[in-house]
Amino acid sequence: MVEARNPASTHANKKTILTLFGTRPEIIKLAPVIWALEKHSDIWRSVVVSSSQHTDLLRPFIRDLKINVDHDLAVMTPGQTPNAVLSRVVEAIEPIFLKEKPDLIIVQGDTTTATAGALAGFYARIPVAHVEAGLRTGDRYSPFPEEMNRRLISQLADLHFAATEENIKILLSEGIKKESIVLTGNPVVDALHHILKNSRCSETLTNFLESTKGKRLLVLTTHRRENFGQVMSSHLKALRKFTERHQDIELVFPVHPNPSVRAVVNSEFANIERIHCLDPLEYVDFLHLLSNAWLIASDSGGVQEEAPSLGKPLLVLRDTTERPEVLACGVGRLVGHSGERLGEMLEAAIDDQSWFDTVVKTKNPFGKGDAGERISSAISSYFATHKNS
Repeated sequence: MVEARNPASTHANKKTILTLFGTRPEIIKLAPVIWALEKHSDIWRSVVVSSSQHTDLLRPFIRDLKINVDHDLAVMTPGQTPNAVLSRVVEAIEPIFLKEKPDLIIVQGDTTTATAGALAGFYARIPVAHVEAGLRTGDRYSPFPEEMNRRLISQLADLHFAATEENIKILLSEGIKKESIVLTGNPVVDALHHILKNSRCSETLTNFLESTKGKRLLVLTTHRRENFGQVMSSHLKALRKFTERHQDIELVFPVHPNPSVRAVVNSEFANIERIHCLDPLEYVDFLHLLSNAWLIASDSGGVQEEAPSLGKPLLVLRDTTERPEVLACGVGRLVGHSGERLGEMLEAAIDDQSWFDTVVKTKNPFGKGDAGERISSAISSYFATHKNS
């Protein structure tokens, strides 16, 4: 549970914007939106709600990003299922709607918290705005349950903030009205630039980077549900063999706390020289680690956006991606579920300096770091055209 602040009093002539999040990726991407809303406090009354779908992973980000939480739903329970999270969030947020009387609800991405918030907003006839709208893989089960979550949110939302032109095309093809879609870029770029500009990494990470100076850092993250079991095991085997073959490689893996991930890690990476399994990093350290990477291997959606923002080549440990822009711009290469293919692509990267040179010069397809302000401006325009709503 995160510490909540006292709700703000109601202010006449101000629209109340309720922003809901529950996981680490959501708070990272919503922080620039919250900052922009609170910067314009003469127009907006900002109410921030955490579901605490994640707890330990969430707290450091709330602190580091200087976000004040008005209400904490505290839905996290051990071994929770998506159904349980969905029902608890929908039930817990209803009295907050009655108390705060929001004029708009903002959700982000594809989590169960976001789906629950959009559904609860629809039931309460409160307009819903969706940050990072229009991402699709085309496979309803990959990633699971995120792909279906975002499709559902698109059907419930009144405002769609799309990061790219491709996202807009997808929304239009699904019958979403053009006037409800706004191209904003992705606020993860805002957050990344803000953090790297205004923070330094911890002494622990500084010492680690110093100890591996002169080596090629291969940074790994993997935690997707569809990769659990044999797929993750085959990926880790390939990474272990690659690291063992190349003495100048240091593999760094901030390990997700999910027991399904840790079980495979303990099996494949135990006591292997030059493989460093770390506890989850605070976001400041994680960004500084990525910025020092030679190569990134990840199944994370967020990392697919962070890699081009940092000019780092990326091997995507998935068989589909809802961010085809990272492949189209040349920063990312899709690995699939085969450990053998991953091994081949790792070996190819050793000899492919042209890939690394191209990535550094590639224009970021996810924007230039002004998404928070673009979203705030779009909300102003929405209310200006819905004065009598």
